[in-house]
Amino acid sequence: MPAVDITPERLAAEVAPLLGSALVGFDVDGVLAPIVEKAHDAALSPGVLDELERLAMRARVVIVSGRSVGDLDRFDFPPTLEVVGSHGLERRGMPPLALDDDEQYTFEQLELLATRAVDAAGDGAWLEYKPASVVIHVREADRTLAERAIAAVENLASMIDGAHVKHGHMVCELLARTGSKGETITELREPGQPVVFLGDDVTDESVFEAMVDGDLGIRVGDGDTAAGYRLAGPDAVVQFLHRL
Repeated sequence: MPAVDITPERLAAEVAPLLGSALVGFDVDGVLAPIVEKAHDAALSPGVLDELERLAMRARVVIVSGRSVGDLDRFDFPPTLEVVGSHGLERRGMPPLALDDDEQYTFEQLELLATRAVDAAGDGAWLEYKPASVVIHVREADRTLAERAIAAVENLASMIDGAHVKHGHMVCELLARTGSKGETITELREPGQPVVFLGDDVTDESVFEAMVDGDLGIRVGDGDTAAGYRLAGPDAVVQFLHRL
């Protein structure tokens, strides 16, 4: 069943009765921050931090991102929010993620593949390093060259023991250890606790697919989704938060 387009005002009315008991989760890029050409140039939408801090007085607020926790620190999320990075592999305030010997070997092989993919994709392609993965960014690269490079690296990665591949908005992530936002939210929620989650990307779909009766999934922007509702974009997210 397709997601229902919803206004910020209507969504706020749906969510408000749940706030006393709910876990309210957010992805960052494409939800709390507009998508930009270069990930390191991303900035939260104006007013978002204040709205999140206000929301945290009424509900449990969790940030769940594919970015590393170290990278998420740049957004200065207040301590009243829980911050989860690397698709659930890292949590703010917890010891740093450490790979075992087998995972480290896999990581090194994936790093070589990713480097070759960036060379093949040409100008505009670049690498991002996380504790358990290497991300190939191709948003600024030639589309045809990028698609060929990504297809080749996916094929080679499938031959490496312990390797995993995730896709996002014009990115391909090669992982030596994989996490799932859906599994993370399931682990974090208390028994019987309703979940409200806003996400915009393929990796957020695992959260929507894991939802049960009483939960609310909101896809932000375009794309196929298992979420029940759809908001237009990051500006609509700010309006939704303001109306809660």
